[in-house]
Amino acid sequence: MDAKNDSKLIRIGIFYDGNYFYHVSNYYYHGHPRRSRISVPGLHSLIRTMVAEREHVNENLCRIVDSHYFRGRLTAAEANLRHLLFSERNFDDVLTREGVVAHFLPVSHGSEKGANISLALEAYEQMVHIGFDVVVLVACDGDYVPLVRKLNSLGARVMVIGWEYAYEDDNGGRRQTMTSGRLMAEATYGIWMQDIIEKQLYPQDKIDALFVSGGSSSYSSSEGAEPEEDEGYEEEEDYDESFPAERRRGTVVQLKSGYGFITPDKGDHDFFFLWEDLQNCEFDDLRIGEKVEFEVGTNDRGECARKVLWLDPDGIPYAPPAAPENEEKQDGGNDQSF
Repeated sequence: MDAKNDSKLIRIGIFYDGNYFYHVSNYYYHGHPRRSRISVPGLHSLIRTMVAEREHVNENLCRIVDSHYFRGRLTAAEANLRHLLFSERNFDDVLTREGVVAHFLPVSHGSEKGANISLALEAYEQMVHIGFDVVVLVACDGDYVPLVRKLNSLGARVMVIGWEYAYEDDNGGRRQTMTSGRLMAEATYGIWMQDIIEKQLYPQDKIDALFVSGGSSSYSSSEGAEPEEDEGYEEEEDYDESFPAERRRGTVVQLKSGYGFITPDKGDHDFFFLWEDLQNCEFDDLRIGEKVEFEVGTNDRGECARKVLWLDPDGIPYAPPAAPENEEKQDGGNDQSF
């Protein structure tokens, strides 16, 4: 590379699918041994490092000039009723400190649409006005493929930040998160974050900085929105609208780190449940005293609650997340050399 390119500033734009980012962060906080959320500053630092490597320039020349976060948000009245205003404001502070522009779409009772369209339009518009050298998408949905192609036509290289992992919960259920193979194949730089983290493909301090220090949640992005209808993250046990006779109703009486207890309306003992057992809300959105419906299951300690549904004040389950479609990874097109 000639000397002219060695001194060229690389302008980076970052666009977050907030539902996806929150879902992955929840996994690392509740289901991964690290027990810590993903750090936005730490991720931005690593993005600059990875862009510098792939663009063959000094990291000081790689600058994040614009970043945007898209997710649904409850109305102020609903958030206040569910005691979520503080956690929302706390995460707003995180985004503000990092210069991330938040775009919140209206959401009520777990239903929110249009975040992916809003993200795509904003990314395209900012590319036209600013002219990024590299656009980073923190997303999993194959519906973003046309956006990647449009950005390429305008001269941008696209880096997709994706995760792919599977694990078995304490009840023996298989859980998995996948990123569209088509999306990774279209990207100039396809980054598999689980490899970076688990194989420690960067220095330890860089990996540790990806997580909120202290292994605790110093912020929460629990805006109350549910995942979009996109291919990507999936829980294999789908929401069941038939409400079998063996299902029970009760009240959440305890919430700990990733698990809790439900006192049934009719019964003589409380039921244990894990964060993975919630089907129509995130664990951080649940509050003590709220009504839920659940199916009685078993684990190595006896009976437990499974397929837990959060109920509205009228006793009706809030809308569940749509079951996304996953794609197999494609062999070509994604850069996994670190």
